[in-house]
Amino acid sequence: MSSPHSRPIKRLLVANRGEIAVRILHAARELPEPIETFSLYTSDDQSHCVLGRPHHAIGIPSASSYLDISLLIEIARKHSIDAVHPGYGFLSESAEFAYRMWHEAGSLVIGPGWENLARTGDKLQAKQLAQQCGVPVLEAMSQPTTNVDEAREFATKAGFPVMIKAVDGGGGRGIRLVREAHELDNSIQRAIGESPSRTVFVEKAAVDGFHHVEIQIVGDGTGQVRHLWERDCSAQRRFQKVVECAPALMRDRALVGQVIESALRMASEICYQSLGTFEFLVSEQRGEFYFLEVNPRLQVEHTITESLSGVDLVQTQLLLAQGYKLHELGLGAEVIPSHPPPNAFSIQLRLCAEDPSNGFSLSIGKITGFTVPSGHGIRVDTHVSVSGPPLVVGSNFDNLLAKIIVAAPTWEASVRKAQRVLADSRIEGVKTNISLLRGIVAHSDFLAGKVDTQWLGLNLDTVLQQGENISKSIQRLDSPAAPSQQAITQNGLPASNLLFRKGDAWSITLEPLSKDAQQSDKVSHHLRMSRMLRNDFPTSLTAEIEYTTPTSQGAIPYRMQLETTTTVASALVSSSHRRGDPKNPHHIILPLSGKLIEILVLDGEDVVENQVLAFVKQMKMELEVRSPRSGRVKWIYEMEDEEEDVAEGMLLVELEPDNGKVEVRGKL
Repeated sequence: MSSPHSRPIKRLLVANRGEIAVRILHAARELPEPIETFSLYTSDDQSHCVLGRPHHAIGIPSASSYLDISLLIEIARKHSIDAVHPGYGFLSESAEFAYRMWHEAGSLVIGPGWENLARTGDKLQAKQLAQQCGVPVLEAMSQPTTNVDEAREFATKAGFPVMIKAVDGGGGRGIRLVREAHELDNSIQRAIGESPSRTVFVEKAAVDGFHHVEIQIVGDGTGQVRHLWERDCSAQRRFQKVVECAPALMRDRALVGQVIESALRMASEICYQSLGTFEFLVSEQRGEFYFLEVNPRLQVEHTITESLSGVDLVQTQLLLAQGYKLHELGLGAEVIPSHPPPNAFSIQLRLCAEDPSNGFSLSIGKITGFTVPSGHGIRVDTHVSVSGPPLVVGSNFDNLLAKIIVAAPTWEASVRKAQRVLADSRIEGVKTNISLLRGIVAHSDFLAGKVDTQWLGLNLDTVLQQGENISKSIQRLDSPAAPSQQAITQNGLPASNLLFRKGDAWSITLEPLSKDAQQSDKVSHHLRMSRMLRNDFPTSLTAEIEYTTPTSQGAIPYRMQLETTTTVASALVSSSHRRGDPKNPHHIILPLSGKLIEILVLDGEDVVENQVLAFVKQMKMELEVRSPRSGRVKWIYEMEDEEEDVAEGMLLVELEPDNGKVEVRGKL
């Protein structure tokens, strides 16, 4: 098969990581004419690079290098890269990246091109496109702002609830639902903090009873576009999707057909090329729908559309980029939007390293065991490898471990399959959201298709409790006589109250033990923690330590790799990262790991219950740390850098005992 306008791709750089990098690399190698592939990795994140040949893995300095356009251009030039696949996240929606990569390196970025990226990646411009095409939209500000007064004026006029949205947000970042006026100021500031351009707009909210429905569009750049039906992504928390299904569980196919036709109209208007997801809010009860946004890239949940349609979407992207047209790919035949898809239902479950019972805090650590069953109608997309380098979950990257996809001829059968797969899955080394997933697919509302965008948030406690009960039943079957290990570490030592981190340093003095030694002078040495990989002291500690030793020529630094230790905690000096005591009512402890970006209180200041004390960033999301009680600050952790890696359990604030007699006043 060939195209008269083809531009063959011989060398492909995947500018991403994790399970999506694996997915793209596999698809490229399975093409009729396989492509030579190149992947990127950092020293602490390599599990997605374990592939056969011909494949090349290129080391980059840090996590931020995935966003360094100049560095990626340099790599493309050096290795004569024909095309770059950005996956999703990172630079996948950057018009600048697509433009510069083509003009400075001659490399094509797989996607719709920089002009369509600029037009559809900006939420306000996308809304204007929808209006031009006669597609219903929600009332919104016409221009982005950072002015709280402007936002408040619009919200008051439109009426609450409203949405605060970063113009260039994505993946749930930069979005806040505001139901009351007093929540507005803080929501705007947090949305601005999560926006790359630091600009937001306010939009009238349509949340109660609305489903999040997205249409998968494929175009070849000539105005010819095709839909591959829809997905329902309503099972979400804080605008981050947890479980997705296809097709949408709506009986009114005529309404769904109108939504699909709206997406086709918009895509055809701009001669859309490659994959695009056009997203809508749909209320079957009201018979209404509103355009939400365009995601001009491959989506995380593309897998369920593949289950539904039988189309390999990644290979389709690669072939369209080489000049193929829809009819050459077997996608020329029109499918009537209001007709239901073929006899197939699919569900995707996002398995993440996080603790839902503790505010969905990030779970950092090494994956020591990973078992997800395979079989008929089951697909697992993951970068966790049992034979390759171990995966260590950190705070620099997304915490998605795997996407579990099930498919069956009926909705009920697909739900039963999802329940069975989750019951048979085992992940060791980190906490995951598997209990939450088990609770969702076991809930009667999910089976009945009664899940709107607010459902999970409103029913979170019930769903999670149901899932945890299921997990406990599974654990009893796995090991009915297993002893409790909550308070004992692997070697029987108590858990350490010290939390080491990058930059911690020690001065040590060495002197001979023998009294007869000729040299009696004390020798000073210096140790400095330069990189922390695993922090489970005293049972396990993996780190790089700079060791400086004095000689006659002066101090000479060395670097040593410390893999494990069983040293008791009392043998070490105190660290400025103190572990909090959950039983101490005066300790305010970090409930999650991530990057500490701001502390809002000072030593000696009075705080009140539920006051925001600090912000911690996890995967570009800014999360609040609130005070569980009132009191006066006796001690507070002092930040040394603008952003610092912190671990769950670290003591953030210590309050003075007030014995109930001190009147506490503080800012809200």
